[in-house]
Amino acid sequence: MISPAQFEKEIELIIKNAIREDVGDGDHSSLACIPASATGKAKLLVKDTGMLAGVAFAQKVFEYVDSDLKMEIFIADGEPIKKGDIAFTVEGSSQSILKAERLVLNAMQRMSAIATKTSEFVQKLEGTKTRILDTRKTTPGIRALEKWAVKIGGGENHRFALYDMIMLKDNHIDFAGGITKAINKTKKYLEENNLDLKIIVEARNLGEIQEILKSEGIYRILIDNFSFEDTRKAVELIGDRCLTESSGGITLETARTYAECGVDFISSGALTHSVYNLDLSLKAV
Repeated sequence: MISPAQFEKEIELIIKNAIREDVGDGDHSSLACIPASATGKAKLLVKDTGMLAGVAFAQKVFEYVDSDLKMEIFIADGEPIKKGDIAFTVEGSSQSILKAERLVLNAMQRMSAIATKTSEFVQKLEGTKTRILDTRKTTPGIRALEKWAVKIGGGENHRFALYDMIMLKDNHIDFAGGITKAINKTKKYLEENNLDLKIIVEARNLGEIQEILKSEGIYRILIDNFSFEDTRKAVELIGDRCLTESSGGITLETARTYAECGVDFISSGALTHSVYNLDLSLKAV
């Protein structure tokens, strides 16, 4: 994963771009009917059930829009929520609260949905050694928010982007002329460019796993779209040579069985690409 400093930079860019997109040259609805001197208070009202995420992000948004806005937090990120709960209040310039409102709600509704789904996977895997990972199947432009939500939900982040880890998937392997060629070319590239990046290699069958294991320095083997039986065989073949990761259409219903095959990780794009936003509202008090 990227460094904490890089991650913070991503969050700053998201806020700056979102405010640019939403506010433009001014929130004319508020400017037209609310005096600049007017102050007010609003509450974050929960209208759904799940896990809350995005409170810390909301703090950053309010700070960016108006550093004089003050929040009082009642429910923190990662805590359960139900309909009728008040997560926080924010007080200060009425114009500033309204300027920040939509970004705060859009982000928190999606982040809470992702955290809720992730926590469901975590609960399914409880008692096994397997950990749930996200993927790069995220909403363009807000990846950092979605991966943050996965962490809040108890999951772990996979690579952040194309630049912070090597993943040799089926197309890389086929374009390179085979598994061994792809691995050897990758190691040479990393050495020539003085890069220290972990290498994950995808396997489509047990034969490919055997070929991957002939190469040293592989961080993790991606066991992609394997049956339960073949996953167990793959884990036995790999042993402690490297870490293992199952992927490919794994659902809440099948996750536990894959975990019981002994894999170290399960990765699921559904954590971020197949969620329904939790219902939250920011209401004037």
